[in-house]
Amino acid sequence: MGWAGRRLPAVAAVLYGGLAALVLLGVRDVLFVYEENRCSMTYMYEYPEYLKIKLPKKTARRYPAYELYLYGEGNYAEENKNLVLTGIPILFLPGNAGSYKQVRSLGSIALRKAEDLDFKYHFNFFSVNFNEELVALYGGTLQRQTKFVHECLKVILKLYRGREFAPTSVAIVGHSMGGLVARALLTLKNFKPELINLLITQATPHVAPVLPLDRYLTDFYTAVNNHWILKAPDLRNLTTLSVAGGFRDYQVRSGLAFLPRLRQLDSALSVVSSAVPRAWASTDHLSIVWCKELILATIRAFFDLIDENTRQITEDPKKRMSVLNHHFVRHPGKMFEENPEAFTELTGTFTWIKVKTSKWTYLVYNDSDGKYFTFPLASHRESYSHVYCQNSMLDTSSWIYGCMNSDSSVCLEATDLSWRAELLPTIKVVILKLEDYPSLSHIVILVPPSVGNKFTLDCEFFKEDSRTIQLPVTNLFSFGLSSSKILLNLTGLFYNVQLQHFNQVYQAFKIHIESHCQSLIERKPSVYRLHIPWSHEDSVTVVKVPSFTEIPAKLHIAQPENESRSPVLSIYSSSDCQYEVILKTSFLQILGQIIRFHAGALPVYVVSNILLTYGGQLTTLMLTGQCSEFSLELVRTAKPYKVEPIISIIVFLQGFNWFREIWDSLLLPEVDAAVLSSQDAWFPLVSLILFLFGTGIAYWSGVFFSTSLRIFSSLWLTLTRPTVLSKAKLITPRRLCVVGSLALVSWTTCGAFALFIIYLQYLFKVIKLNVNVRAEQNVLNRDSDCTKETSRNSIRCTIRNQSLIDSTSEATQSLLNSTTAEAANSLKIHVTILNLFTWIVLLNLPSLVYWLKNLRYSVRLDPDPCRATAITLVCILEILMNSSTSEVKSSKLLKIATKVPLPLSVAVLAFGRMHLYKVPHFVTLSLLLHLLCCIV
Repeated sequence: MGWAGRRLPAVAAVLYGGLAALVLLGVRDVLFVYEENRCSMTYMYEYPEYLKIKLPKKTARRYPAYELYLYGEGNYAEENKNLVLTGIPILFLPGNAGSYKQVRSLGSIALRKAEDLDFKYHFNFFSVNFNEELVALYGGTLQRQTKFVHECLKVILKLYRGREFAPTSVAIVGHSMGGLVARALLTLKNFKPELINLLITQATPHVAPVLPLDRYLTDFYTAVNNHWILKAPDLRNLTTLSVAGGFRDYQVRSGLAFLPRLRQLDSALSVVSSAVPRAWASTDHLSIVWCKELILATIRAFFDLIDENTRQITEDPKKRMSVLNHHFVRHPGKMFEENPEAFTELTGTFTWIKVKTSKWTYLVYNDSDGKYFTFPLASHRESYSHVYCQNSMLDTSSWIYGCMNSDSSVCLEATDLSWRAELLPTIKVVILKLEDYPSLSHIVILVPPSVGNKFTLDCEFFKEDSRTIQLPVTNLFSFGLSSSKILLNLTGLFYNVQLQHFNQVYQAFKIHIESHCQSLIERKPSVYRLHIPWSHEDSVTVVKVPSFTEIPAKLHIAQPENESRSPVLSIYSSSDCQYEVILKTSFLQILGQIIRFHAGALPVYVVSNILLTYGGQLTTLMLTGQCSEFSLELVRTAKPYKVEPIISIIVFLQGFNWFREIWDSLLLPEVDAAVLSSQDAWFPLVSLILFLFGTGIAYWSGVFFSTSLRIFSSLWLTLTRPTVLSKAKLITPRRLCVVGSLALVSWTTCGAFALFIIYLQYLFKVIKLNVNVRAEQNVLNRDSDCTKETSRNSIRCTIRNQSLIDSTSEATQSLLNSTTAEAANSLKIHVTILNLFTWIVLLNLPSLVYWLKNLRYSVRLDPDPCRATAITLVCILEILMNSSTSEVKSSKLLKIATKVPLPLSVAVLAFGRMHLYKVPHFVTLSLLLHLLCCIV
């Protein structure tokens, strides 16, 4: 090998090492770089108990692995043991591998709330035990779970039959996949929609499965989402709230938790937990069920939803949405009222003080006398467009009013403007546009007596243009080297910084805010809020002043086409402080966004690269008679320009009706890239980036595989003596028996189990072949050394190796060289096939895990997503693992076999990104052609 040939592996190792490092950096950003956990743990005041509800015999026999429980604590649990229930039923559905005991946070806090109300109203929390099934990885039981929940609803309502205020519907709280199962209830033929009127889902991937590993999972999603889209007008009586976890939840990204195409309905609401008032915290996938701040918001909403007449959750969908918006979107800092009074009497012997200035601050501390501060609007309407007021007293009483009698110095009747307020972590704020209130003559601020309390009120009039600053975001490819900067010499109480051109999920920035103050007096904390106008995914940060703060800025949902507003960074500040805002592109967070949105598709790109390498090895074998190493062939043949332009052209042409008609007439499915683009989850050049990532992973997985093979081979050599290389028959009665046995195993138990067995057998064969090849090569190397030594010192060589020379003729030596070279070529192609097969086994591993976990209930996995594929691969690989390159080189089909991996590589990327279960089909086709080359 020349200098360039020796240099190529080193350059490739550096290049692909860099690509693998980028993948790891993106994974690190997703798994470890997020805000600290702001959630408080919920605790039970008494020992939690779970009362098992007896199900009808037919239901129990049909679903032996599932159970229904009623949650209770202490005396409440004892009272409910006879199942004389008088509360409001709530059903909790756990998610993937979830426990029915996760209901305890909701149940315990609801019980404490009911105790505070002397049990005027209370809730009965039921929970379903799904046996902790892995339904996010195996979709074969989702329909079964849905039907069981339907039976549970009927059983629960039957428990209240004959009671006063008996419920006619059940509210459902579903965590993760439990929320999807709840939505699937409406797809059942005999399901009555009136059985549920409220559905709250927690971190549920509504749009698509996180990992589409089998067709049962994707078909279930398609059926549910299509039903909800087609039957959307019929869903207005069902109020749905979806709560996503934010960036801390790396298992289910928040974009998947937004209800698909239901944003226009007034009966559906999707929010991120970081935007929920009084929580303002991102949650991971598990903590969302016990995060105290979020659970409190949920329980408060439940109690506000109660109809006093029926003592059940209200049947009025408008009230339900009003309550959910109050607790999960915009909280005014007041207790919920369905119909607040239009006018309020301002009573009390309070002092009335007129304020004429445009900016006003009042510090309250141990003030025993109440005051009304009035702000006449007539003098401010011409100079200002808005009025802003904030109050650091976070109680739930009214504090700001609008007065209409312009001539009087006092206002006896006023409009309560406190409902226009918005609660933030440290203040309540109101922003009023003056032209929207032409009938108001005064703004009135109420300062109640405050013995022992200390708080601040501020008001100011301003022009909107003076408080709105536009900040263009930096270019995606600036890599943080350039920045956008603004300096706010604040004289006001708040500013809005509009982040122009920030509208795509692949954009990610770091926003640095540094505050400097003129004096060192103690100030209230500043609040920074990043507001996304097209989705409820705001994030709120509270910092001390002065300070230096870094805020990550990235999106869960891309800007819709009909939306023109930009994200806004709102700064609620101290008026005598200076704020410097610096925005830079964050390259690491961009990598994190790529991994967050497309990590599930990386196996597809790895397999595509291996298929290209496999085709390259077959081509080299046909042209030269020798098979190249996997890593060298990967560097030579795995090029993105071979596959990416084809997919891009197809996606482009699918925009034309004539091409789509031809495509549909061929019964071809839609290209995954087009679907992802319609979901705003497709980045420019993202497929190229993912292909390169896949190349890096394929390269280093190949290195790891080869290294592991050498280690196992060395261990084998120390334990056993290698056998002589010999050519074996492809098809023997023994192998046919093995094929039949494994096919039977696949049919009667689990296809993935049969795949795993054949994988271990293939691995054993390759290790054994590697041992024999290394042994033969060692013998040849010793012979070569002997020959060289003989030319320099024939006498010494004769003494050392006389017996070997006498026993080996020149013809035998040539045959040994040929056999060893043939075995080495076979080893290289087998290593590539085994590397390819490894990814197939990994993609089918979840169904194997599911089968093992449920083995006590059933020996046969039904339905089995990979049974047919497993039987086919067993038949192919049992014969293929005993083949050699000599049969392939002489085959008439070799030329065809060398051409097939390229279109299969394209097909894998075109149809496998959103359907991972299709990847084994394309690999099986390639291996089947290889098998035919060995026979024909």
